[in-house]
Amino acid sequence: MKKNATRAFLSVMLIGLAVTLSACGAGTLMSVDPLTDADDDEIVNVGDSIYALSGDIYTNLEAKAGETWRHYAISGAQIVGGILADPIPDQYANAKNDDPNIRVVYMDGGGNDILIPAIALDPYNCKNCNYFWCGDLSQSCKDLVDDVYVETVDLLNQMDDDGVEKVVFLGYYHLKWGLFGNLTLLDDAVDYGDKKLKEACVNSTANAVFVDPRASFKGKESSYIIADGIHPTAQGSAVLANLIWNAL
Repeated sequence: MKKNATRAFLSVMLIGLAVTLSACGAGTLMSVDPLTDADDDEIVNVGDSIYALSGDIYTNLEAKAGETWRHYAISGAQIVGGILADPIPDQYANAKNDDPNIRVVYMDGGGNDILIPAIALDPYNCKNCNYFWCGDLSQSCKDLVDDVYVETVDLLNQMDDDGVEKVVFLGYYHLKWGLFGNLTLLDDAVDYGDKKLKEACVNSTANAVFVDPRASFKGKESSYIIADGIHPTAQGSAVLANLIWNAL
């Protein structure tokens, strides 16, 4: 399939994701509104729908902090490129344009770089089982994640150059069976992705802390993940907010 046709197909899949989430009462890919002027403008969030779909993580953090912080996360956002949302590096650039005095960034990123193509056509073979066989994570999927790693290091280095004092990078948990099928087939890809995101935090010049949510979600996916098999419930969001708060 040609590149343009692939991008068009993935766009249709994302639109379908938004419609499906709306139908099941979980919200849509129309994210909660960004907050560009907060009580403390020096703390900023960028990322994807783990934050932006419900906004529950923001609500929990604001309750703990007793104040609001700026947030720019958009559902569907990727680290490398983007189909329906501004890439995460662009979110950070927008935050700098609004107010360059950023002391702390809490974020995530890279999940949609794997998930969107995997749900659509899985052209990178990121599912460890493909129709009639199961095996190790494919080299094409590892190459995709490695590209995300490089861009993530570049973004973290840029934050450091800009004077950001601390970055808290939230990793990804294992998914579950849901409206988009058996997403546990992406467990190996999630594990490799979290490994590379942690390496990006270590190998960048930024003071970056990687927060791994997998152990906190293990065995509790039914109550921590909504029916789509991807996004956190209110309870799951509270757990993620606690992990972020402790890292901050």
